[in-house]
Amino acid sequence: MAGTELLLSMVEARLARNGDGSNMESRDKTHQELEKIEKQVARMQQAAAPDENTQREIRLLNDRLQALRKDMSSSHYKAWEKTELARHPQRPYLLDYIERIFTDWSEIHGDRGFADDPAIIGGMARFHGEEVMIVGHQKARDTKQKVYRNFGMPNPEGYRKAMRVMKIAEKFGRPLFSFVDTPGAYPGLGAEERGQAEAIAHNLREMARLQIPIVTTITGEGGSGGALAIAIADRVLMMENSIYSVISPEGCASIMWRDPTKKALAAQAMRITAEDLKELGCIDGIVPEPEGGAHVDHEAAAALLDSSLQKHLAELKKGTIKEMVGTRYTKFRNMAQFFTGED
Repeated sequence: MAGTELLLSMVEARLARNGDGSNMESRDKTHQELEKIEKQVARMQQAAAPDENTQREIRLLNDRLQALRKDMSSSHYKAWEKTELARHPQRPYLLDYIERIFTDWSEIHGDRGFADDPAIIGGMARFHGEEVMIVGHQKARDTKQKVYRNFGMPNPEGYRKAMRVMKIAEKFGRPLFSFVDTPGAYPGLGAEERGQAEAIAHNLREMARLQIPIVTTITGEGGSGGALAIAIADRVLMMENSIYSVISPEGCASIMWRDPTKKALAAQAMRITAEDLKELGCIDGIVPEPEGGAHVDHEAAAALLDSSLQKHLAELKKGTIKEMVGTRYTKFRNMAQFFTGED
């Protein structure tokens, strides 16, 4: 018990020293230490017949652990720290969510014009028994897979494959779930030669008038037109620690101050967090994450997302398709309009 008390005191001292724990590496280490302490407390609880004093001490330790977890919660994160969380290598990706939320997943390959782009995946599945279509960006964790997935940056054939999935959804009247997690569309010469801008623009136009319910979730990074090309939806949701912006903070800092090291200042000024974008009316809802971020507990993150998807899809089904498409179009047309009163 004394050893556990000492470890807790050390963690509390570190948090007090670092304020809100702005260093991401420090936060990760603190989370690891808290997990070790929780395991030690669990072992104490499993010990044979602890007396009343021991039980009281265990309750006090659990209360302190919960308080520390709350202090470490993502509500304290600033814009740049949320950017780092959105890019965390252990954050759940689309296939992780599909495995936990959907059933009967069957992937569709190729754009029937040039090639299959692994940076975007799409296909058929069931969502609580209902047939749906899924499309989204797919990142990877090891080097081989990162190269295969092109670091989540789609080529034009990826967006054309995505539109193929969407048209199948419309043909059979299935709701569409799209999931965004990309630094942006691939800017390579080959992508430009094959019509990257046209592919994105085509998706924007067609998604605006698809005759089906569409729910989009930004699960990690939402980078520029590469994200928007699959995000014209009736409901646009953001995971609590995701970001959504027209350019990366590093890119913005390089342009505005000719200094990429000012990325934290740029991230704050750009208002790229879920809270900022909800306030600006660019998104429709925020999906909470487990304490510490989605990378801490994939199962809990998927359960929270599942609940939000069910809620928003049910709400969309209450109206008619015509009303839904009209509202979708109007919503995006009204974004970024600012009015000033006369003096």
